Amino acid sequence: MSRVFTRLSARLWPAAVPAVAAALLLAAGPAQAATWSSTAQYGSWSNGGYDLNNDVWGGGAGPQTIWANSYSNWGVWSNQPNTGGIKSYPHAGRGIGRSINSLSYLSSSFNVSVPGSGAYETAYDIWDSGYHNEIMLWMNKTGPVGPLGTSQGTVTVGGHSWTAYKGSNGSNAVFSLVRNGNTSAGTVDVLAVLKWLEYTKGWLGNVTVDNVQFGYEITSSSGGMNFNTNSYGVSFG
Repeated sequence: MSRVFTRLSARLWPAAVPAVAAALLLAAGPAQAATWSSTAQYGSWSNGGYDLNNDVWGGGAGPQTIWANSYSNWGVWSNQPNTGGIKSYPHAGRGIGRSINSLSYLSSSFNVSVPGSGAYETAYDIWDSGYHNEIMLWMNKTGPVGPLGTSQGTVTVGGHSWTAYKGSNGSNAVFSLVRNGNTSAGTVDVLAVLKWLEYTKGWLGNVTVDNVQFGYEITSSSGGMNFNTNSYGVSFG
């Protein structure tokens, strides 16, 4: 998994919104026309302090259309072949730019509608400012998908019960918390999770939190499937 490089390149690629996006959206996405949509590999849109990105970064990926009415109401139609390997991570992210210990709170709430088949997870992807550490919070998963690394046992933190994993993708450390039981809506105390990683486990220092992303890491969605974010937001201070 080399998402650190693809995330960085996604920030550098210009937004592209092909003229056919609206037609594809109506054919394969939500019933209503959206404020913005894109079929571009790294099609991006900024709204309300958040950045949305189609982020089709994996090898052998199929077509994908991202749409949004706002940072908190967006979704994606994705048709990814059942060939194994992550194909995309369409997401919305908010920049933080604060060290863990300087934050009084950092939390997020979400509500999604997702397919009952395919292979994917709905997940937060949190990066530090140097892209040395990646923290993933899996809220639900379907199909043959699993996190990097080895199990470190279970923990209840941030308002949820998880199984924790510690690993590396060859470029950076990856800490994954996989929720014990799927949920399509909830609130996560992200700061509590980060402090658990810092103080209880000693896996993190007082790193600067660069970005909190939320989206769908899609391995397969053969025939085309819809992933809808009904609401999403990040608050910090």
